Amino acid sequence: MSARAFLFASIACAVAASAHAQTEPSPVRAWTGGGLQIAAPVGEFDAYVNTGWGIGGHFLLKLDDSGIFGIRADAGYLNYGRETRRVCLSPTVGCRIEVDLTTSNDIAYFNLGPQLALARGPFQPYVNAALGFAYFATVSSVEGSSNTEPFARTTNFDDFTFAWQLGSGVRIPVSSRSTPISLDFGARYNTNGEAEYLREGGIIDNLDGSISLDPIRSEANLVTVQIGVTVGVRW
Repeated sequence: MSARAFLFASIACAVAASAHAQTEPSPVRAWTGGGLQIAAPVGEFDAYVNTGWGIGGHFLLKLDDSGIFGIRADAGYLNYGRETRRVCLSPTVGCRIEVDLTTSNDIAYFNLGPQLALARGPFQPYVNAALGFAYFATVSSVEGSSNTEPFARTTNFDDFTFAWQLGSGVRIPVSSRSTPISLDFGARYNTNGEAEYLREGGIIDNLDGSISLDPIRSEANLVTVQIGVTVGVRW
């Protein structure tokens, strides 16, 4: 009887352990998220452009179980100038049909580097450093009054620079269930080096229909502040 009882107890323990293993969630291996950004030009860049806005996203791969060390990738889009005006569709059609001509001054960026964090508690601060690139582009597009997407687009001017970034922030957990969710508040200093770019008013329309460009060459460094959300990824 004791051997049979022991066998039944062993089977019961194995079933219970199996059920617990099936219900226990997998560990968080990475974090991903994004948010809204405000971009403030600093140094020489501040003399030529105004504060911009944008969106950014990131992916963080944990290198240890505690989450202190990680590799972080950041990518995003920033706009530092935008002009829209009504113009005639073409010299042939004349002004019977008018369209919206929008010129946008944008920066796309990507950075990759290490992150250090305190990944426990109600406030989880972190710092990071990264290398990457920044792409400056001025794009003009045309759309009609009832269009949601432009039907013509041209890149008027662009430049590419290598960049580096220093950042810090804090995660505030708001959910620790099967999908961990945290609020993410951060700031980054983005050193883009010397770039050539256009600002608002940098494209001049000539009487013969051609355009003249007035590019600026200067340091193009930024401080960005982001408010966003970070979600844990399990596997």
